[in-house]
Amino acid sequence: MTGFLTIDRVSKQFGGERPAVDDVSLSIGRGEFFALLGPSGCGKTTLLRMIAGLEQPGSGRIAIDGEEMTGLPANRRPVNLVFQNYALFPHMSVVENVEYGLMVTGAPAAERRTQAMDALALVQLAELAQRRPGQLSGGQRQRVALARALVKRPKVLLLDEPLSALDAKLREAMQLELARLQRQLGITFIIVTHDQDEALSIASRIAVMDGGRVQQVGSPMELYERPASRFVAGFIGRINLIDATIAARGAGWIECVAAELGPVRIPAPGDVGAENDSVTLAVRPERVRIGLERPEPGRMAVEAEIEDLAYFGDVSRLVAVTAGGQRLQARLPVGMTPGEVARGERRWLSWLPEETLLLER
Repeated sequence: MTGFLTIDRVSKQFGGERPAVDDVSLSIGRGEFFALLGPSGCGKTTLLRMIAGLEQPGSGRIAIDGEEMTGLPANRRPVNLVFQNYALFPHMSVVENVEYGLMVTGAPAAERRTQAMDALALVQLAELAQRRPGQLSGGQRQRVALARALVKRPKVLLLDEPLSALDAKLREAMQLELARLQRQLGITFIIVTHDQDEALSIASRIAVMDGGRVQQVGSPMELYERPASRFVAGFIGRINLIDATIAARGAGWIECVAAELGPVRIPAPGDVGAENDSVTLAVRPERVRIGLERPEPGRMAVEAEIEDLAYFGDVSRLVAVTAGGQRLQARLPVGMTPGEVARGERRWLSWLPEETLLLER
């Protein structure tokens, strides 16, 4: 396994029956913005801490730029870590906080001040260099933490849920700032997050983790459009999941039987499933059309009662329930407002067979 940062069959167990990280292998490229994404307890932070040297693997190896990291202490690794709580020194000025790591390594005062001011300029905070952290907003403190991590120009910048303490609007602005910084510097960024929107918006590739294992690695588009499992499909974005059974298959297609949809034929690769296998049909809410009349032949369709409506300004969504109890989500089309549909109404929900994902269970 080759790459700028190589994680080769790494495991870590703290006690109990299940490892926190279980036989994980990843190859991350130079200058890549990579995300470790998953629910709480999936092992992503433990994996990040092993890259940083704050934890040692129970087995496996980690290498950066061809240099073995396993067993190397944190202060000798070409990485820096940004914590979610910033960890700034309140009695120091902003520029002194940024200088601190250089001071520890014995850099001359004039040199470290120049480098610290350059780092603050990168995060657009040079004019606040003499303020104390307590005089800054949450977003500004996060930028100081970034400048402090970047001042030593690490080969890899590790970010542990760095934006979790920020409000929604500031968080979105900082996501754009992180992406800008990474493009400008060209160094490898690895971010840990449980926020799928955050990972999708800033990372070039994402590893989705669950139960200590990597479930799928891919670009944001690959994970959204072609999830490899029911877990990944459900974790990345909103999706409708419908249980079904394979009834027949042919060259490039599978016929499934699903409650209330009846027999449906959908495109499928030749290596997915066999007759009588249980599978999951999945469709994104934005693919679902809403209508008063039964749709034309060729569309997968089911009638359902509108249970709930939600207006988000730029988009509106509904949840509808079929006679058999299947809940389906749909996005209202552009130009259709929540006032044109009402709770308790019955509507037809439909989508094209080629818009259906087939997931093995």
